[in-house]
Amino acid sequence: MRSIAALVTMFYRDLWNRWDDTLVEDVSSPDFEFRGSLGEATTGHDGWRGYRDRVRAGSPDFHNEVVELVVEGERAAARLRYSGTHAGVMLGAPASGRHFGYDGAAFFAATGGQLVRAWVLGDVHALLPQLRGG
Repeated sequence: MRSIAALVTMFYRDLWNRWDDTLVEDVSSPDFEFRGSLGEATTGHDGWRGYRDRVRAGSPDFHNEVVELVVEGERAAARLRYSGTHAGVMLGAPASGRHFGYDGAAFFAATGGQLVRAWVLGDVHALLPQLRGG
């Protein structure tokens, strides 16, 4: 059974940074609850994939860096750094071609070797001016 540290690492390295759909069912539970930085909440594998694909449409090279990971039992907190290129609509802003970077945090829960919940908060107030050029 994978530890929550391994699951969080796989979540960002494989499911996000490598866009690997083959591991979604392995890493997360069928009723995985996800709340993303864009304020949207999803449930289940397809809900999460839809969120991820909307982010990908706005930034095909979107990247997550785990800066720090703190684990206690079946819970984890991660400090993150996000980056990418604004190539499609994001937060209502049309594509600008600008590179962006912003910080965030995520909180996870796992049961039985799978992620069951993730609550993510990215600093969209730092992101918006980068997208809009202001």
